Amino acid sequence: MIFFQLFYTFLIIGAFTFGGGYSMIALIQGEVVGHWGWMTAQEFTDLLAVSQMTPGPVGINTATYAGYTAVVNAGYPAWAGVCGSLLASLAVIIIPVTLVMLVGSWLLSHKEEPRVATLMKVVRLAVVGLIAAAALGLVGVESFGSVGLNKQFIVSVAIFAAVFIFSWRYKKSPILLIVASGLVGLIVYSI
Repeated sequence: MIFFQLFYTFLIIGAFTFGGGYSMIALIQGEVVGHWGWMTAQEFTDLLAVSQMTPGPVGINTATYAGYTAVVNAGYPAWAGVCGSLLASLAVIIIPVTLVMLVGSWLLSHKEEPRVATLMKVVRLAVVGLIAAAALGLVGVESFGSVGLNKQFIVSVAIFAAVFIFSWRYKKSPILLIVASGLVGLIVYSI
């Protein structure tokens, strides 16, 4: 039963998400953590961190890891988790790939028409909202620890602020910021 639920869930996520992988994150989190309870918020945060660090689109990576984790957390063996990851990955891309093939050429040939241009502006705004929702959904106890003057919270806020500033203001490489954050966390938490 979990395989059908997994396929259907990621098929719907793939069908109704516009704007790429980051706009999928809030929907995926809402389904796998909130609706189905296939994993905890902490597991999802860890899964998302790994999805962003591995090569490939973050939406597909998240679906892949979520499919595996959901099946394994349901009590199935690891090989069934691999089947779950393949199923979730296929489900999340099948409708978007089909739509791109069917609509892409038409859209490119009509992009100068006023109605199409207006539609694209509206879709861009919706995508910004979805990405903002995904970012705000990750701000919680799982990422920062319990609020207060404890070591984990202070270090987490400091790393968040530093990465934000170096990324936004100084345009530093995300790879450099991830490696630097990992090293700072390793040093601080091993003391």
